[in-house]
Amino acid sequence: MSETPKSTLQYRFDGPEDAPVLILGPSLGTTWHMWDRQIPELVKQWRVFRFDLPGHGGAPAYPVDSVGDLAARLLATLDEVGVQRFGYAGCSLGGAIGAELALRNPQRVASLALIAASPRFGTADEFRQRGVIVRSNGLDPIARTSPERWFTSGFAAAQPAITDWAVQMVRTTDPGCYIAACEALAAFDIRAELGAIGVPTLVLVGSEDQVTGPAEARTLVAGIPDARLAVVPGASHLAPVEQPAAVTDLLVRHFSTAWQPAQDTGQHAIPAPPVKPVLAPPAPTGPVAEIAPAAQQPEAAVRPDPHDTGLKVRREVLGDAHVDGALAEADDFSGEFQEFMTRYAWGEIWSRPGLDRRMRSSVTLTALVAGGHLDELAFHTRAALRNGLTADEIKEILMQTAVYCGVPAANSAFKVAQRVIREETTPQE
Repeated sequence: MSETPKSTLQYRFDGPEDAPVLILGPSLGTTWHMWDRQIPELVKQWRVFRFDLPGHGGAPAYPVDSVGDLAARLLATLDEVGVQRFGYAGCSLGGAIGAELALRNPQRVASLALIAASPRFGTADEFRQRGVIVRSNGLDPIARTSPERWFTSGFAAAQPAITDWAVQMVRTTDPGCYIAACEALAAFDIRAELGAIGVPTLVLVGSEDQVTGPAEARTLVAGIPDARLAVVPGASHLAPVEQPAAVTDLLVRHFSTAWQPAQDTGQHAIPAPPVKPVLAPPAPTGPVAEIAPAAQQPEAAVRPDPHDTGLKVRREVLGDAHVDGALAEADDFSGEFQEFMTRYAWGEIWSRPGLDRRMRSSVTLTALVAGGHLDELAFHTRAALRNGLTADEIKEILMQTAVYCGVPAANSAFKVAQRVIREETTPQE
């Protein structure tokens, strides 16, 4: 096991030191123990490297809010222990990390298995809403409902000890790190890049997975050139826990036949198999896909239009559903105004570096109360929760407005904010 500085991850090795390295990545809310039942078989051929996400399993609570940063932290850990080339299998968020590694550092990844994964996990709104729930209520509501997301109902009923273990794993996770991981999943979207994953890939999914199910798995297989699909019957989201033997067998077969030989890096690698793999098409002779080099900019580049940045920030703050609704309602009369708001309010002002989003939300709430703009106060209260303000902090802001904007204005604002806060912070059973 490891001593963990801020720039690396908590990890452990199992298996012979001279064997090639196989990395197992965990799902959000779990620890490396989700892979315990795979270890006895996998260590017969590989040195297995497992890691915990920040704030999970007792790991130091150094939050990382993007999948790219999680992948970078994992690579820093591997560099520290001298691992250059490896096979990688990851579940859910762990799968997203694996896909990120295959896209950004393909020379390091010999072979890949994506379990219960997706090129985009639900919607950004869903994960930011989950962050609001955790910030307002702690992790207990998420923990209590985790078995129904992770396991089939029959398994959860028949395995109460495993069900309780799942609940306790989530409860002992650091809330701030959990929220940051939700932000990472909210921002993750590699749908347009799947064709650039150039390593042999197994896409594995439980037939009963309601979180990232067979439809998402088929999207991965359709987009990744050298990918094969395996559907595990009778398994939900945490298939390695619910159907350990089936998942282990699939991983052994995939990594035994699809692992590409390493170049002369001094690291261990499994030799190429003597027979042609049955399930995989021949490896392409050239790159699967190439990213075109960035166009050369002139010396005196024109300042870019802030519209694209503004639309991104507007969606992050207000949510996709709100922005999609506003843009859908735009017509010849109001369309230019929507463009104006996106470009100047969101691309110019909200994107400035001088204030963080919590502070900008605080200022915005105050200004809306002062102006009596209650309709906008409603969706900016929702935005303030997503930007990290707590219900108590919003209450204090509105108390302050009672003094400087007037009691009637604050009274109306409290009614609007109270309704929104109840909607946003009440856990969904």
